[in-house]
Amino acid sequence: MSLRALDVTDVHYVESLSPGGGRALLPPRAWYAASDAARLSLNGRWRFRLAAAADAHDDAFAAPGYDTEGWDEVRVPGHWVLQGDGAFGGPIYTNHLYPFPVDPPRVPTENPTGDHLRVFDLPGDWPPAGDGEAVLRFDGVESCARVWLNGEELGHFKGSRLAHEFAVGPLLRARGNVLAVRVHQWSAGSYLEDQDQWWLPGIFRDVTLLHRPEGCVADFFVHAGYDHRTGEGTVRVDSEVPGRVMVAELGIDIATGDAVSLPVEPWTAETPRLYDGVLATAGERVPLRIGFRTVAVEDGLLRVNGRPLLFRGVNRHEFHPTNGRALDLETMRRDVVLMKRHHINAVRTSHYPPHPAFLDLCDELGLWVVDECDLETHGFVEQEWRDNPVDDDRWTPALLDRATRMVERDKNHPSVVVWSLGNECGTGRGLTAMAAAIRARDTSRPLHYEGDPDCRDTDLYSRMYASHAEVERIGRRLDGGTLKRRQLPFILCEYAHAMGNGPGGLADYQRLFDTYERCQGGFVWEWIDHALAHPAYGYAYGGDFGEELHDGNFVCDGLVFADRTPSPGLIEYMKAIEPVRIEGDAIEGTARITNRYDFADLRGLAFTWSYEVDGEPVATGTLAVPALDPGEWVEVKLPEPPAGAAGTAETRWTIRAVLADGTAWGPPGHVMAWAQLPVSGARLTSPATGARPVRSGALITLGPAVFDARSGALRSVGEVAVAGPRLDVWRAPTDNDNGASWQPDPRYGPLWRELGLHRMQHRLDAVELLDDALVVRTRVAPAAREVGFATAYRWTSDGTRLRLTVSVVPEGDWKVPLPRLGIRLGLPGAASGDGGPVPVRWFGGGPGEAYPDTATASAIGLWHSDVDALQTPYVRPQENGARADVRWAEVGGLRVEGEPPFWFTARRWTTEQLDAAGHLTDLAPGDTVWLNLDHRQQGIGSQSCGPGPLPQYQLHADEAEFTFTFAQLPR
Repeated sequence: MSLRALDVTDVHYVESLSPGGGRALLPPRAWYAASDAARLSLNGRWRFRLAAAADAHDDAFAAPGYDTEGWDEVRVPGHWVLQGDGAFGGPIYTNHLYPFPVDPPRVPTENPTGDHLRVFDLPGDWPPAGDGEAVLRFDGVESCARVWLNGEELGHFKGSRLAHEFAVGPLLRARGNVLAVRVHQWSAGSYLEDQDQWWLPGIFRDVTLLHRPEGCVADFFVHAGYDHRTGEGTVRVDSEVPGRVMVAELGIDIATGDAVSLPVEPWTAETPRLYDGVLATAGERVPLRIGFRTVAVEDGLLRVNGRPLLFRGVNRHEFHPTNGRALDLETMRRDVVLMKRHHINAVRTSHYPPHPAFLDLCDELGLWVVDECDLETHGFVEQEWRDNPVDDDRWTPALLDRATRMVERDKNHPSVVVWSLGNECGTGRGLTAMAAAIRARDTSRPLHYEGDPDCRDTDLYSRMYASHAEVERIGRRLDGGTLKRRQLPFILCEYAHAMGNGPGGLADYQRLFDTYERCQGGFVWEWIDHALAHPAYGYAYGGDFGEELHDGNFVCDGLVFADRTPSPGLIEYMKAIEPVRIEGDAIEGTARITNRYDFADLRGLAFTWSYEVDGEPVATGTLAVPALDPGEWVEVKLPEPPAGAAGTAETRWTIRAVLADGTAWGPPGHVMAWAQLPVSGARLTSPATGARPVRSGALITLGPAVFDARSGALRSVGEVAVAGPRLDVWRAPTDNDNGASWQPDPRYGPLWRELGLHRMQHRLDAVELLDDALVVRTRVAPAAREVGFATAYRWTSDGTRLRLTVSVVPEGDWKVPLPRLGIRLGLPGAASGDGGPVPVRWFGGGPGEAYPDTATASAIGLWHSDVDALQTPYVRPQENGARADVRWAEVGGLRVEGEPPFWFTARRWTTEQLDAAGHLTDLAPGDTVWLNLDHRQQGIGSQSCGPGPLPQYQLHADEAEFTFTFAQLPR
């Protein structure tokens, strides 16, 4: 016997490959939210003791009467590392690296272990002893738990995001029940849960005591198919305990195991028709919500009710900035409502089954669900997949347990249309065994797994982060691979990595999905930033809690920010996937309306128009559009433009499709689609010329402007102080500019910095006073490099306005695109020292930020905001806030007009300060407003974990000329 084995608590189960055990552990079964049987929530405040090791304490704490004086308290559901103000350790973020030595199934001796204790009484109306049984249910514990009730051990389990139940009836007392749970942060199960998220130990989902009356419902399976040819649905409920199935609306009253067919309205994500029913056994009545639908892969396409699907989806981790993965029903409903309002129709539950109540919401409100098993072993890629559990037969029982628990829990949800074996596990015999087990239990849903390149075990060909070009090849069936794979539908289970500013190229992906029927859409990575609330940083990411090993802000890659505010990326995605396409010919006065839904007609939408002059509506009305079926289109006539509306102005139609009536997820008038049809462009105003520059001592005056005579630098326009302007090619690199270290393509952020674009030097070559102009010639270049730009600033004025024409000629061998090309200037004193708002008004793209490949959602209009509101609060500060296609902008007492339209950015810190900041709290607003007026911008792409900007969105160093006109605003 080893010395360590003496007088040490037995914790062999922690490193055991067994998924669980114990005399009271029950097999998995279907989940349901309610029944007429009694239940008691054990959520709330629990006594808590943290130890540094799994065997630090014996089991005495589980006995009734144990003295917990001096123990702390934690909230259940919850994670202990997010409670106690750091006293209980901290969270750890890694993308795929295990935060402990890889030696499966062994885990570190330093294994934080939380003892949880809850004393409870049974309610007065709880059925008496002998009247049935009772079950104790845990919906989620990370990562390994051992359970006692009233001093009797019930068992232990692993599988953090899976439900586990124990039979406890004989152990219950009327008063003073002692429930003890020992939770270990690390276990053998941790090797199966390397899922690109915070490692957060604790009892993070509900704990419930369920009364099980004699003759109660046990496991049951609702089969509800739909035949699109006949319009009939067929329902059969298989139940372990015999009973009857009743659906009053359909007049159904049948025995379990029997089937009935009759006309029904089918369930789809667009038309989530549910029929309320009841499963009644001798001892219990369980409400059913039945959705009739049939899923099949036919003729190389994934179909529901006979029609091909197009996933407009997102990947969704469960996350809350203060509660981690402990989500309440209100937060889950908010997620689904936000998705529906932004046209998202599908969710991949990355990378584990969600809280079961989330699937109820998907059934109710309508989302397609790819339900993914609680399985990822990504960290084994570091050793070329040696010892990977999914290819080791010893681990197969644990894999099968996870697959079985997912399927049994979630099998009765119509929203679940695909089972996924897991994520990034390599390949192996265990996955094949899982696929066989799922098919043996449920043949009504196809199987997904991205890591199966030959589709040996799967029914869908799935990829991550394939480029646009590769998606097109796959759509054209030119991708090669096995014959089976080439005959399968294709989805992108992850694409368009939404980390920081971006993702770019969403509309381009969507055009491919619309073009090639084999390409059945995908799931943007991902739904929400996993930024944790932090007292010093506001929001924190990997490394902010002192982790030795972490992956920084790679955990902040969502379409919504951590507080669930939509990001510009979500607004862009919403536009790219809108369910109605609106096109037209303003000259002909017609609009073409196309229904892009897969199942729904347009009867729930109303169509409006507005006629806008220089960005402001001058007339509005409605358009009569028939209730088009999916795929149908119609051409409608627009009204005559208002008389005299054009003149010298810029005019356009804006057509919108809105909800005609409120839905369960959106109010009346919610915009579902929109388009703008230009009618006339603005006539250019006369150039500001004619005034002569005059030198007087150290200054030069030209119209309203004053310049430094030595440097030619602009000092003021009227009474508005100005610093600059100078040519600017630098931006604070975005996460997508910086790219990921494993990317094979050039990562422009590091290349820009290596080239020195963040430290450009401006050499003055000449200041020339001409009869009608002031010309300043410079060369702008980085130290140690031969590349640069010969730049000329030509200033003219008509006495009131000041005109600048910038001519740029690249010199040397430029091998990389530029971040931006434009000018930067400061407006000293434009921002008050008290931090008050600095109003901004502009005519151009808005209301939100846009870049060349993220500008689909940018609408031309007259917009109002303030400088601070123009900023996008990415968790790691980076380039943000640009407005596209700007004709003119007004800020800080200055009006700027551009020819051609330009990109406009205003902020109260410099680009250098933005670049240096690690968190938003590092940015200190000054009293100078810094403006970037850009002729062009580099696209964004999604190279933080995908392809960079497409060639048409890259900014190459070419000759350019652009003009701005400045004027002081009237006071």
